[in-house]
Amino acid sequence: MADLAQFAKMNGLGNDIIVADMRGRADRVSPDAARTLNADAATRFDQIMAIHDPRTHGTHNYIEILNSDGSMAQACGNGTRCVVQALAAETGEKVFTFETVAGILNAEEHDDGLISVDMGKPRFVWNEIPLAEEFRDTRMIELQVGPIDAPVLHSPSVASMGNPHAIFWVEGDVWDYDLERFGPLLESHPIFPEKANISIARVLSRGELDLRTWERGAGLTRACGSAACAGAVSAARTGRTGRSVTVNVPGGPLHILWREDDHVIMTGPAEWEFSGRFDPQTGVWERDEESVA
Repeated sequence: MADLAQFAKMNGLGNDIIVADMRGRADRVSPDAARTLNADAATRFDQIMAIHDPRTHGTHNYIEILNSDGSMAQACGNGTRCVVQALAAETGEKVFTFETVAGILNAEEHDDGLISVDMGKPRFVWNEIPLAEEFRDTRMIELQVGPIDAPVLHSPSVASMGNPHAIFWVEGDVWDYDLERFGPLLESHPIFPEKANISIARVLSRGELDLRTWERGAGLTRACGSAACAGAVSAARTGRTGRSVTVNVPGGPLHILWREDDHVIMTGPAEWEFSGRFDPQTGVWERDEESVA
């Protein structure tokens, strides 16, 4: 095979991640390679986190993020935690600064193994999310699924965490809604010119909510870190919760803190599964012999 790059198959609360080591290389992970890797059950993923050499002074690395359909993503909190765990194990460092297309991310591995990622500041202005038309109040926009007089889902909060999110609030169990059917329709709705991540959220208390997400370019996921952040800040912004909440995603709990300086801090685990090598152009891969699934 061609000059292969190292990768680690990891997950963040069941959100399947491939951390690809592209340091010291001039090439990039191609969309074809991403689709090939995703087609294999062993390497199926929600996002690829491709670690490149730093482009900006003061940062550790530039991170390029790909969805499972080969499209580019702006942010992935669960994937960032996986990158931190991988690099911390390799270097012994605990604090990292990364650059992504969405901006600078700071992250830290704690002594208990949990990892905090500063996801930056949320954006609520309609053209920064972005939306296709102006809404002065993005805490609730006009969008619904189902009959006009009895919609199944309606009036989502919208926000950007470096990528666009719509949060639909429900009173019942989040599992009672057919997100697999509604997600693709809403993701590509004309109101979202760059598509959007679609979440269903139920508030349990001032400090806890349940959330399920249809992830833009990836589909149903067990955990979407940026969606958990968007759900938490939208819950606080609409008076449903405080600024420190536990967000229960299908893979487990994430803690989200919306600090007074407007930065959103996400804390949760990461898990290594196995390692291997792959061709960044084709996606053909092989497992490391010493790697144990």
